[in-house]
Amino acid sequence: MSEAAGPSMVAENYLASMFRLDEEGEAVTVAKLAEMLRRSPPTERLGLALPSVLGMLRRLAKDGLIEITGEKTVRFTPRGQQIGVSVVRRHRLAECLLADVLHVDLALVHTEAHRLEHAISPAVEERIDAVLGRPASCPFGYPIPGNAPPRRSHGKTLGQVTAEERWQIDRIPEDDTRLLEYLVSNGLLPNTPITVREVAPYKGTMTLDVDHREVVIGLQVAGGIRVRRPE
Repeated sequence: MSEAAGPSMVAENYLASMFRLDEEGEAVTVAKLAEMLRRSPPTERLGLALPSVLGMLRRLAKDGLIEITGEKTVRFTPRGQQIGVSVVRRHRLAECLLADVLHVDLALVHTEAHRLEHAISPAVEERIDAVLGRPASCPFGYPIPGNAPPRRSHGKTLGQVTAEERWQIDRIPEDDTRLLEYLVSNGLLPNTPITVREVAPYKGTMTLDVDHREVVIGLQVAGGIRVRRPE
């Protein structure tokens, strides 16, 4: 990678995925990074076999963007972190633009933002940010770097709460289009207040009160939804 050319699209995807793992409070290991990369849309054309991931990480290390420890954990160099933060910022601003201005179906927003994140110039990024009113978070509840203080995900998932408790949705998974369609159609969106009516481990389900409507979700899905106490 030459300084003039800048990082490749694949390099940007790796660095953004590292940032997202760190944001979730996860140790950035080779195995976890490979798992995170598998959630990327097929249009990103990433080599996802472990040897391919290791090969790309070695190239990033050679370019001075990351360091690989003997325990196969990966950490940013200052330059690598700067790029990772920038890609995530552009991605989440693109999500806001698609959802709030262009009114793209929310279930498609994350995938479409992947197409845009690599092409947004600094000047266009600044203009998008200004037009949107400098949003603090994307439509899925994740903070936009530079507009909101860095914060790791709340430790509580919906799958960890008990019946008859009131919560507010903090973040929802954005990588699964079909799951997003279900969450959106049932009003399970960031900042939505919910009440847990029943937890049924023997059924593998949870029943929620969402805006006076009963919504049933699987406990596995609930484990991917982050919640906070009502504001």
